[in-house]
Amino acid sequence: MTLLIVGATGTLGRQVARRAIDEGYKVRCLVRSNKKAAFLKEWGAELVPGNLRYPESLAEALKGVTQVIDASTSRPTDSLSIKQVDWEGKVALIQAAKAAGVERFVFFSILDADKYPEVPLMEIKRCTEVFLAESGLNYTILRLAGFMQGLIGQYGIPILEGQPVWVTGNSSPIAYMDTQDIAKFAIRALSVPETENQTFPVVGTRAWSAEEIINLCERLSGKDARVTRMPINLLRAVRVIMRFFQWGWNVADRLAFTEVLASGKQLNAEMDEVYTVFGLDSQQTTTLESYLQEYFSRIMKKLKEVDYQKNKNKKQKPKKTPFKQSSKANSQ
Repeated sequence: MTLLIVGATGTLGRQVARRAIDEGYKVRCLVRSNKKAAFLKEWGAELVPGNLRYPESLAEALKGVTQVIDASTSRPTDSLSIKQVDWEGKVALIQAAKAAGVERFVFFSILDADKYPEVPLMEIKRCTEVFLAESGLNYTILRLAGFMQGLIGQYGIPILEGQPVWVTGNSSPIAYMDTQDIAKFAIRALSVPETENQTFPVVGTRAWSAEEIINLCERLSGKDARVTRMPINLLRAVRVIMRFFQWGWNVADRLAFTEVLASGKQLNAEMDEVYTVFGLDSQQTTTLESYLQEYFSRIMKKLKEVDYQKNKNKKQKPKKTPFKQSSKANSQ
């Protein structure tokens, strides 16, 4: 049995690949660049070239594949739009998987996507869920809220470096989850019959607002945050302006997601039944406190080592000897 992972170089995809390999799956990864995916090969995965934008490249990658986990998504820096990757690309992948006789397809969606039809990414996720459910494939849909890994760049690093931390509108409490824990659910779904043709929320232990995360980071780092509030109306205006330029469409679609983050509505769900179905222990799920504590402990230790080495080098630096006058000058 061969498992194809799409988006395996991403924040979530690499954890799914790592987990699958550790559990003994024969893993194949669809990649656009072998160079960027070299670490996956070192882990033991097979790399196959392919691109969701080119459906003809998918048939070869799916040969002999029995299961697919799709962790791919467009990135803010991509030249392609959300629609091209997250809709057209996913439709092509689902159709190719159906044609290849894939036995199980795991798809990552977003919690409450159906409640934000005006937000492109959310509406596309909802439409993809419907398309997959009607495709005839045996599927499992996992609806996520947010990754803990993303909080490092959003809060951790700016606070450590004294840079502004941006907060927009009435921040929505979000039940962030460690991607390593999300990977457990994705891989377990492949072997649990009760997850076939079902949709589940997969979220963290509790929802956190931006203010709560900032307070936690301040306590763990011993540094004060420079919080800058961005008016939601300003972001809406920027989004409208961006829509006038083709190169700005992707940015505009991304800015639309701030409507979700600034709505004040929780992105959270009850998980007790989900843990029971998947046969996983909720006590082993990483909490946000422990995740950030581990991060700041490691960083603060590193910073102390760097400071110690700097001070040590200063002490060891030889002192300059005073200039000695020549004997001729002395005689004069």
